[in-house]
Amino acid sequence: MNIDKQPTTSYRWETFSHMADIGIRGFGNSPEEALIAVSLALISVITDPQKVSPTSSVSITCQDDSYDLLLYDWLNCLIFKIATENMLFSAFEVELRLPFLRGTAWGEIIDREKHTPAVEVKGATFTELFFGQNDNQWIAQCVVDV
Repeated sequence: MNIDKQPTTSYRWETFSHMADIGIRGFGNSPEEALIAVSLALISVITDPQKVSPTSSVSITCQDDSYDLLLYDWLNCLIFKIATENMLFSAFEVELRLPFLRGTAWGEIIDREKHTPAVEVKGATFTELFFGQNDNQWIAQCVVDV
């Protein structure tokens, strides 16, 4: 299990343009690190993750047959929690053992003044969906609908 409430700067992630939507990508030395990094990339589409205090948590469980589909499910579960719990997240714990992904996301209730959300993410898509190794590095990526 990878438990990490480290500063968001300890992970490498990025966003990339994709027509009217936004791509998110996370890198790591393990699948869990890449999942945490892409989760931070997802939050960065909405706000600066460093503005979010990890004071409350939500649990997420996904089950699927492949890393790609688990990534898709995980991101959509995070997006669902953002919408239904009215929260943003900045720290994550994940345990990945196919076919299961279990995790916890820490964050706080959205404060429009503090977080100044830029967009609403509607969902993860299958566009450019990839979760695997490339040159001994794990990469988790997809395009999210905004």
